[in-house]
Amino acid sequence: MSGDIFMKNNRKFCFLLIFLIYIGAIMVGVMTFCHLSHSSFLIRLLWSDIASTIFVYLMSLLFRNASVYDPYWSVAPLVVLPLSAFYYQGFHLGVFILLAAVFYWGIRLTLNWMGTFTDFNYQDWRYVMLKEKSKQWYPLVNFFGIHLFPTLIVYGAMVPAILFIEKGSFEPLMFIGFLVSVGATTLQMISDIQMHYFRKHNRIRGKTIDIGLWKYSRHPNYLGEILMWWGVYLMMLASLPSLWITLLGPLFNTLMFIFISIPMAEVKLLQSKSDYAIYQASTRMLLPIKRHR
Repeated sequence: MSGDIFMKNNRKFCFLLIFLIYIGAIMVGVMTFCHLSHSSFLIRLLWSDIASTIFVYLMSLLFRNASVYDPYWSVAPLVVLPLSAFYYQGFHLGVFILLAAVFYWGIRLTLNWMGTFTDFNYQDWRYVMLKEKSKQWYPLVNFFGIHLFPTLIVYGAMVPAILFIEKGSFEPLMFIGFLVSVGATTLQMISDIQMHYFRKHNRIRGKTIDIGLWKYSRHPNYLGEILMWWGVYLMMLASLPSLWITLLGPLFNTLMFIFISIPMAEVKLLQSKSDYAIYQASTRMLLPIKRHR
């Protein structure tokens, strides 16, 4: 019992466990990829991604905390895309530009998660809410909704990048997409910094953040996440315009935030913030354009 308490309460030990879990997930993914040698690259990669997700899911059951999956969103592209480049021997200027944008986003987002992670006593409020609402169905909701669905969304968003690595070449127009991605990550970073500052210095309990970017957008961090993958898509499109149909990846990512992530957050905020309804009525959901009061 005391060992279990130590494991859950010790931040450094929890970090070590999550690191080892993700090393294991990478190994499972690589073994799955090698086993499916007769399938196409994208199919092999998809099943490898799913296998890694299943491994992380099983570990989350072992430690009774679905937030073990939280870093997967930002870590997976940092593994998949460089390995794709090695597979295709596709290192050229265009690939380096694309990887630079993705690594800027992925490292920044992972560091933000590390800064907010405490220990295994913490679990994302959305997972707690889903568990309370789904009751006996939670094991299915946990696997399909919390783990598998986001993995498939990120995989779809990565497809334009993977195809560019396979078939694309450097084009000057790529810099438009690169600037969109880098600007989106910077937007996300600034909004997160402002949120951390507000939480640390705000003395009025239950007050809604209304400083910096949050004065103009209710979810500037989500806006940055959405635009990052549209920038990746634009980088691919500059070289491979015939593959425009891959916009489905960033489109589904956008729809997930608009119709799932943001509504869930707003329901909670309306319940926990007494002034949120006023803020909601006067501030746009995503685009940072100030409404007239």
